Amino acid sequence: MEITALGYIGINSSELDQWGRMATGLLGMQQVDRGGKMRAFRMDDRKQRLIVDGSSDAGLAVMGWEVPSTTELDQLAGRLEGHGVKVGRGSRALADERHVAELIIFADPAGNRLEAFCEPELATEPFRPGRPISGFRTGALGMGHIVLNVDDVEPLVPFYRDVLGFHVSDFGLKPYGLYFFHVNGRHHSFAMVGSGRKALHHFMVELGTLDDVGQGYDLAQLEDGRVVYTLGRHTNDHMTSFYVNTPSGFFIEYGWGGRIIDPETWQPHETFDGPSLWGHERLYMPDEQRKRLRDMRLDAAARGVRVADPRVPPLNCAWLDSVVARE
Repeated sequence: MEITALGYIGINSSELDQWGRMATGLLGMQQVDRGGKMRAFRMDDRKQRLIVDGSSDAGLAVMGWEVPSTTELDQLAGRLEGHGVKVGRGSRALADERHVAELIIFADPAGNRLEAFCEPELATEPFRPGRPISGFRTGALGMGHIVLNVDDVEPLVPFYRDVLGFHVSDFGLKPYGLYFFHVNGRHHSFAMVGSGRKALHHFMVELGTLDDVGQGYDLAQLEDGRVVYTLGRHTNDHMTSFYVNTPSGFFIEYGWGGRIIDPETWQPHETFDGPSLWGHERLYMPDEQRKRLRDMRLDAAARGVRVADPRVPPLNCAWLDSVVARE
């Protein structure tokens, strides 16, 4: 598999000032000067991770996927072309704009623009967060993850799995198709929800400490309508997070404690426990849909579904051990 990480995300939005305030003051990113109708934001030693282009309000503009070198970039381009996918070579001007050595441009069957690139540029100055945080969990795991709303996941699964080489982490089939894919040790870097519409659902950034997330949660709650999922924990990737509304109408997940898997031994499987162990009340949803998801969480709790956290030592309580053993 040539692709190793989600490298960057591009958004089209005319709400540049709102994006700047949210990305720095809430998320803790660092804004870098791009001038004109372009804003860019750092999360680490890379020159940019999030790009906001003010020329339109089209939402998701591009997903940028990293490969190790030009060799892998050429291999990926050849495989895409072998499957009938039109591939363009990024111009020198576009590569400079993306701060990468080389890139190719193509689209998935739903028309979403993807770029694959190699040799991203590193900044010479240290990362300076927009608010006090410990930092973002990036490195070999990439920028985070991205989740798309799509009309139907089934026609898209072969493209991402068989052509791009993404690996299925897990999936759900009811009440709609939901697939999660990994390209490194992060449980998923990409996912699709068969919601019947085409749009970006959310992207996720992971913080270095739970306190970073909790303090962000306090800040987000100061703004009416900013929080759209309350604080909660996911069943599959174990992320403790909340979700916020963006100026573009999609969401950002702000999390900590995501699951790291071993891609060499991981086995894809179907999931049945619902998306969250607790919390993540969808404040934007109609009451009936909220109740259905809440009932799934309560059912999981009644069955004792929990996540074993290797960072927390065992209680060494004989009584509790006996109760768990009986279950």
